[in-house]
Amino acid sequence: MTLEVRIRHSFGGFTLDAAFDAPAGVTVLFGRSGSGKTTIVNAVAGLLRPEGGRIAVDGRVLTDTEARVWLPPHRRRLGTIFQEGRLLPHLTVRQNLRYGAWFAPRDARREDMGRIVEMLGIGHLLDRRPGALSGGEKQRVAIGRALLSAPAAILADEPLAALDEARKAEILPYFERLRDEVAVPILYVSHAASEVARLATTVVALEAGRVVAQGPAAEVLGDPGVTPLGPREVGAVLETRVVAHHADGLTELSAGGVQLFLPRIARAEGARARVRIAAHEVLLSRGAPAGLSALNILPGTVREVRPGDGPGAIVALDTPAGRVLARVTRRSVAALSLAPGVPVHAVVKSVSVAPEDVGAR
Repeated sequence: MTLEVRIRHSFGGFTLDAAFDAPAGVTVLFGRSGSGKTTIVNAVAGLLRPEGGRIAVDGRVLTDTEARVWLPPHRRRLGTIFQEGRLLPHLTVRQNLRYGAWFAPRDARREDMGRIVEMLGIGHLLDRRPGALSGGEKQRVAIGRALLSAPAAILADEPLAALDEARKAEILPYFERLRDEVAVPILYVSHAASEVARLATTVVALEAGRVVAQGPAAEVLGDPGVTPLGPREVGAVLETRVVAHHADGLTELSAGGVQLFLPRIARAEGARARVRIAAHEVLLSRGAPAGLSALNILPGTVREVRPGDGPGAIVALDTPAGRVLARVTRRSVAALSLAPGVPVHAVVKSVSVAPEDVGAR
């Protein structure tokens, strides 16, 4: 199934002109506040009638301004997950879930409530009311309610923004399961680079109402020219496999045959893991470095050097592990004579990779 989005709309001096396709999996709308992310979600949900465009799910047209088609929100069959759970306070968790199922069309393929409860780990919460739930628990119930409505697509508008870091860490694995186990498009809004790196199968990068890049997460996040949140938030994504957990608290990973060590991660040996390497945490060396405390050294070749507006530059490297980005100064670029084709080594400290930058593949 695919969600097709083509929108043109202007208001208050802002013009949105965006076009993209969201296949099954998680498509993240990624950009600064004010870039148009929520406006797109509102248009897809039917809360905004765009001046022009077409929106369709699996060929079913929700909006087509030329054909004068516009379905009201309640006829769109979309599950929405808000920043707050927005559960009905007088109902138990079980009743809130059944409320979602009540909206499922009779001819739709319905999700099994038991499977959803197990996937989200909320079996022990079924008899509680929302007032007795944590923020993360409320969001898990909200996800379940959306799934049980048999939606053609799911909209998640910054669903972790209202949670503290501990609750975000609690709920991110459930969004990963949602991505991997539910066969509908999920349109997910975020301006957090770590969320994008962990969850996205497809990234749509937005700046000032325009799509500046779209495609697979590793491809878009590994492009040194795509910096919707500014250069400090730039980081590439590596696909890895867990090799071993060592007694000193480190986990050994393999990325394209390159050995990586990170603080222990909660993945079984042999499991796949997606790791975000922030560009500002990468050092570059022209020769093979020796005598360093850093454990991760990736040999590579410079693919591109992208100078910034200030003293910095983003250097893209092709390595056996995948694309790696490094944020260095222009002075360093000159001192090392960095240019496409030049062999270098990328150096990454193990402890510079935060737990939120590691997710399930």
